[in-house]
Amino acid sequence: METDNTNWSGPSTKRVRTSDKEREHVAEILRAAMAEGRLDLAEGEERLAKVYAAKYRDELAPLTADLPFGGLRALADTPDHRLATRRALRRHAWAVISVGMILTGFWILSGAHFFWPAIPLIFLVIGFMKHARYRHYRYEYSLGHGVAPWNGPGWGGPQQFHSGHRGC
Repeated sequence: METDNTNWSGPSTKRVRTSDKEREHVAEILRAAMAEGRLDLAEGEERLAKVYAAKYRDELAPLTADLPFGGLRALADTPDHRLATRRALRRHAWAVISVGMILTGFWILSGAHFFWPAIPLIFLVIGFMKHARYRHYRYEYSLGHGVAPWNGPGWGGPQQFHSGHRGC
């Protein structure tokens, strides 16, 4: 079955339609903000109605703009997010353990006296510890809203790391 696109000249605006997944994500943020007491029931329900009626992405942003971090902190404390974080950390831990076992097997087969797998294992464990510590920033990055802790408020600007050199 063919469609006749002879009269279609493309979209007249640059607005992007929103998906059900994006609507549900914003609705989760609003529900978390209501549970925290940041929004009362009437205002929360009003915003939820606007979320589900939204057709374009730019209609969703103002609904969470007045919430701290766009409501992402509240969403990071939801049971679903905690479960997903635990799963990701478990996968990361198993990857570190598996690589460690493989490297130890190679070390045993090589017959070397120095335990050289310790060097890559140190970096793998450091990466796992950073993942465990900054796991909630991963969620904010995935949405394009988050900032790393060293780029967030309170960390000073470039002047904090000024070396005293008068050049740049």
